Amino acid sequence: MPRSGKKNGIPDRWLDYTAVGRRLPRTRFIAFKVPLKQSLNHKLPCSDVFGPWELLDSLKKENQELGLIIDLTFTTRYYKLQDLPESLLYVKIFTAGHEVPSDETILSFKRVVHRFLRNNADNDKLIGVHCTHGLNRTGYLICRYLIDVDGMDPKQAVELFNSSRGHTIERQNYLQDLHCGPKRSNKGIDECARVPERGTAVHRPCYSSLASDSRKESRPHLSEPRLRRAVPPQRLNPCSHLRPPREAFLPPPPFYSPMRVPLPLHPYRWTPPHCDSQWGRGAPYPGEGGSRYSSPDSQWSRDPRLQMDRRRGPLPPALPQYSPRWAYSSSSCDGPEERWAGPRMKHHYNAQ
Repeated sequence: MPRSGKKNGIPDRWLDYTAVGRRLPRTRFIAFKVPLKQSLNHKLPCSDVFGPWELLDSLKKENQELGLIIDLTFTTRYYKLQDLPESLLYVKIFTAGHEVPSDETILSFKRVVHRFLRNNADNDKLIGVHCTHGLNRTGYLICRYLIDVDGMDPKQAVELFNSSRGHTIERQNYLQDLHCGPKRSNKGIDECARVPERGTAVHRPCYSSLASDSRKESRPHLSEPRLRRAVPPQRLNPCSHLRPPREAFLPPPPFYSPMRVPLPLHPYRWTPPHCDSQWGRGAPYPGEGGSRYSSPDSQWSRDPRLQMDRRRGPLPPALPQYSPRWAYSSSSCDGPEERWAGPRMKHHYNAQ
């Protein structure tokens, strides 16, 4: 059953193909599907991860060394030069899918391969070729080089590639051109080809299967006991660190000087309660009798519980009684000396 991962940025049907084939006998070619960069491999299970470093690991198990990668994909979103190890050379040849490559594309591929073989005649480094799945475009251009340059029979070239890759070429237009199409000219194959670029990656990503046996170990969860951080008791309340300690509160200054002159209040310190407040110091306890404007010597003001505020220290001296000359507009406050006009308050001069 096909396994599609396109919704996660993974190429469509990419998981249905083996990552790397075998080296084509008596050639330097090896085909593989497109390796993915770290951000895409991060979305896959550890068993399906395949990047440039996994490519080198698979070839190292076969005692093979990769020297050049020819990228035939028509996009640059799968990986970049920064994802390749610095030991690899890289050439990008944009090749559209589903259609037979043009003669210019075929000649560019021949030039790159011919240049690499000439510069590496003293070693046995391989030429890795890939498209999206490492099958159709890859198989066509490799077979086209074997047919046009090495003179191999078309049928033999196709069978050699299919057996080495592990999958058969699917596009009938590619097979038709290889079997029945004319050979392409090799004129200009010795001319200057595109200069390969070298990878810049030094360290392998942490998602690699060799770096850890499982994805869970490479990305541990905070619920594991060994990673759970102890929370200090004083930080259990997320706002407790914003509240200053008790000793930070200073006793409030007196609000009246010895001459009974009001002192200015600090803008960041607490202010005295309004003298007309229902729960002011001159008022009785709730439910007890007494005047709202009782004197400072009332039972509540003499209560020792009110002489010390629990948080702010000693209470200031008692405030003078509230003057009845000014009050909110209320019919109960009207007296012989005051008459009110307007919605709120208005001073009235006594009539002569």
